[in-house]
Amino acid sequence: MYCLQWLIPVLLIPKPLNPALIYNHAMFIVLYLTSFFLVRKPCTICSLVFLAAVFLICYSCVGNCVLWHCPDDNCEGVGCP
Repeated sequence: MYCLQWLIPVLLIPKPLNPALIYNHAMFIVLYLTSFFLVRKPCTICSLVFLAAVFLICYSCVGNCVLWHCPDDNCEGVGCP
């Protein structure tokens, strides 16, 4: 799990507030991850743990998804003010 020390901080990099910079941020993250996987060749377990964490964060849209922008919550259900 030594290789996770270089992957976990990628999940903590905040997205820019300016919407014009979200594409640049996503491209930076994709290029960083691609180069990391090509150069360091992390073990299979570390890769699966990291990809599962990215999938869960991006699928739930609760946290800071590094790959795409989560849509805003529109109040359309029961209990909306």
